[in-house]
Amino acid sequence: MTIAERSPEKIHYICQTYVETNAGRNGQTGLKIAKQLEYSTASEAQNRAEREAQSEDCAGADAYMVTEDPASGEVGEPSFLVRLGKVPELDDF
Repeated sequence: MTIAERSPEKIHYICQTYVETNAGRNGQTGLKIAKQLEYSTASEAQNRAEREAQSEDCAGADAYMVTEDPASGEVGEPSFLVRLGKVPELDDF
């Protein structure tokens, strides 16, 4: 396969919001994904994350991008555009 025949990587821009979960046996609250929305540009994803983070029912929001290899379906590590409010640790991704 030549370089010209390879599928170019596809970039996904994601806004992901979180809500707090009830305290478990250990008494600590957690976070779970509430919404995951895809946009065509980084600024759209970031603007949505900023709006969602201001909502009363939203604990936090991330806007990030990932690249996908269409041939294999593999998705790379997220590159964060903005992280607002309560969000998971980077190790949790």
